Amino acid sequence: MVDRGGEEVFIDLTTQTEALWLLETGIKKLSPDMRHGRTAHSITSSFLRNKSELSLISRVHDSWFRNLLRNINEVLLGTKLSILFIAIPFAFIAKYTNFGSEWMFIFSLLGLAPLAERISFLTEQISFFTGPTVGGLLNATCGNATELIIAVFALVENKVQVVKYSLLGSVLSNLLLVLGSSLFCGGIANLSKEQRFDKTQADVNSLLLFLGLLCHVLVLMFKLATNSETLPVSILQLSRASCIIMLIAYIAYLVFQLWTHKNEDPMEETEEGDEELSDESAVMGFWPAFSSLIVLTGIVALLSEYVVATIEEASDSWRLSVSFISVILLPIVGNAAEHAGAVIFAFKNKLDISLGVALGSATQIAMFVIPFTTLLSWMIGVQMDIGFNILETSSLSLSILIVAFTVQDGTSHYIKGLVLLLCYLVIATCFYLFNEQP
Repeated sequence: MVDRGGEEVFIDLTTQTEALWLLETGIKKLSPDMRHGRTAHSITSSFLRNKSELSLISRVHDSWFRNLLRNINEVLLGTKLSILFIAIPFAFIAKYTNFGSEWMFIFSLLGLAPLAERISFLTEQISFFTGPTVGGLLNATCGNATELIIAVFALVENKVQVVKYSLLGSVLSNLLLVLGSSLFCGGIANLSKEQRFDKTQADVNSLLLFLGLLCHVLVLMFKLATNSETLPVSILQLSRASCIIMLIAYIAYLVFQLWTHKNEDPMEETEEGDEELSDESAVMGFWPAFSSLIVLTGIVALLSEYVVATIEEASDSWRLSVSFISVILLPIVGNAAEHAGAVIFAFKNKLDISLGVALGSATQIAMFVIPFTTLLSWMIGVQMDIGFNILETSSLSLSILIVAFTVQDGTSHYIKGLVLLLCYLVIATCFYLFNEQP
């Protein structure tokens, strides 16, 4: 412990060079109370991180240059997905050398996977300095930044169906693929134990998902009742009014999570039972983390623009429908980092964290990202409602119902996970064949 200007700075490092760097940057280890701003997204991502090798960097004599190299090393090499960063320059090369739209699409998609994990890491680093409330809001807002950015660029290109497909796919992927994989793997790894989880958070997420589903179904029923091939103004008005209500519900959900019921946070079990996570401290200063977040968000925006611009060409080249690519492939690759983290926690019999990722992410997409993009389309003059077609609405409705029945008793076993995975497989097959129907 070192006194620095009247402030006690806690040092939990092993080498003198690392301790010197802490004093230079002003990074401090936080108390457990301030870690309540972490979300399930940030905790699951922590299992995909590497400890940076600092021996060579510590030999640099200039402190400013040493800190710069240390931060760059932490951002680029501090994840087990760092190998996928090589896809980013290849995406730029494919863009400016006419290498092929399908290659540009796949390189951009692969590059988004580590960037999504790094954005989660950087928001967590910032939350170490902003306190639990602001940190929780920041993590809740940036938890699905990739999907939000892709949706915004698709809106700008007036590709409304791509927006709907990609957001629907994110909800289905989290509800069936991520949750199913977590329950199945956790059940297989813990056959001799009864897996339990907190029903309160699961019930709240289920209720919000049903509210979002109600809005989608009513818009679809309204559209069918009007029996019009064009998009009536009344449907747009109903969609926008529903989106405002959904955003109000999401704000109430954040209040529930971060203030009134924060003691029921699923991360508390992890902090008590996992010494490795409970001792975690900031590894970057506020301004390096904030500037890195801006840079990576800009790269995500560029790659998202490439994905949106080339999705039709990739569809034609691979002979896959746009709906299948948007609903199935985009969510699987784009969220691979947090999906893997959720499964790892299920192996460790920490289902509260896994459910926090799967249900929390699905709730955020359904109650925040979809309403936000719909209202944004209103502002930029694009006609977009929240109504899906009958196939899409049926898939969403049945998925939410199955998941609600799965989590209602607060217990789990591998059969529940297997059923969810098989449901996702049926839906994926359906979207694969859908555009081939006469």
